[in-house]
Amino acid sequence: QKFLEEMTIDENGKKRPTHERLLKAERELLKLIRERTLFTYLDEELKDDFSVPSTNNRIEGSVNSRLREMLRNHRGLSIERRIKAVYWWCYMHSPEPLPLSEIVKVMPTEQSIAAIYQRMNEKNRLEKSLSIWGDAIVWSDLHKMDRTFDGWD
Repeated sequence: QKFLEEMTIDENGKKRPTHERLLKAERELLKLIRERTLFTYLDEELKDDFSVPSTNNRIEGSVNSRLREMLRNHRGLSIERRIKAVYWWCYMHSPEPLPLSEIVKVMPTEQSIAAIYQRMNEKNRLEKSLSIWGDAIVWSDLHKMDRTFDGWD
């Protein structure tokens, strides 16, 4: 408390608290405690009503992790097939998927995905705003034995 009560004289000769930001943080914490919204996960009555999630981002623990696992299990697919696999996975896990005959009509093909990538790459080459696969700096360009720089252009 003595530390928080320290005062400083500003350029106008007025006294101000030295640790204003700490005092503000303390006030905010005290307010949250008073409102009983801080450390609610410790409230036994609240725990009995529902299970407290381990994260506040439910998509990371459910959807994204399962998608990553599916892609990890099918390593070696081309980028087009990986995108197509994600489409299929999401669609098949939707609440009301269409029959297979209808899914085939609406699902993107490898050719349509490749065409989208082709258009994006052409647009990026024209704009030169984003690098595309193969445009990145090569490790060996930065780590040569003779240590001379011969440019990237």
